[in-house]
Amino acid sequence: MTTTPDRPLAGRTLLMSGGSRGIGEAIALSAARAGANIAMIAKTAEPHPKLPGTVFTAAAAVEEAGGQALPIVGDIRDDEQVAAAVAQTVERFGGIDIVVNNASALDITGTEDLSMKKYDLMQSINTRGAFLLSKLAIPYLRESTNADIVTLSPPLNLDPAWFDKIGTGYTISKFAMSLVTLGLARELQADGIAVNSLWPRTTIDTAAVRNILGEDLVSASRTPQIMADAAMAIITRPAGGPTGQFYIDDEVLTVAGVSDLAQYQVSPGPIDGLELDFWMDPA
Repeated sequence: MTTTPDRPLAGRTLLMSGGSRGIGEAIALSAARAGANIAMIAKTAEPHPKLPGTVFTAAAAVEEAGGQALPIVGDIRDDEQVAAAVAQTVERFGGIDIVVNNASALDITGTEDLSMKKYDLMQSINTRGAFLLSKLAIPYLRESTNADIVTLSPPLNLDPAWFDKIGTGYTISKFAMSLVTLGLARELQADGIAVNSLWPRTTIDTAAVRNILGEDLVSASRTPQIMADAAMAIITRPAGGPTGQFYIDDEVLTVAGVSDLAQYQVSPGPIDGLELDFWMDPA
């Protein structure tokens, strides 16, 4: 399928972990509007009182946006279920061009109070899930003429002062996701597969922020669309673009020529009134 300026992802297939809501759904919708086929593997088959949206409602929104959707109920921690999701995606759409490692578990509890069940959950979803989905998609990404892996993980800010605010368990899981980016970028460079990470400058108005960090942060946050637009700027680049990079959403958009970042704020106000996300220093 021929791409056009309005549909730069026409004919390409994006496979995402998670995506039932928040940043993942915003990326899926933007990619669908750009012509991509969207496959999503997520556990949420039934709505949760505090987590609106399911993989099926997200798929319906993708199709309303003009894309083809494949909702897959599955656990990113389960090898067989992830392998089945990759196989279903290839069977339905003929290949895989883009992988978005979006699924993530969040608990910033300090080490003494963090249960090992929660610790294992974060390592399994965040680190292992990103590694597994990327690993299983590699053979199909190699066949693509314009392949990308984008992982939602932060730059490796090793300032120990961050541990005053963020638990060691969560930090390990997110930094390990970033190491997946570094490693795969090196391994797959000769194959022309771009592997990069993307992270928000500020907190984003998602269910995780509302339920875990607190409703009071919402007004100091940006909307998920800023991450979606930044992800689009990355995955719509021609093949052979930068790899092994740790991008920040507003920096990506500024380079892409977006001057009105105020459009992404939940509430009007000065930029210095926004709450910085984890591992982010002031711009």
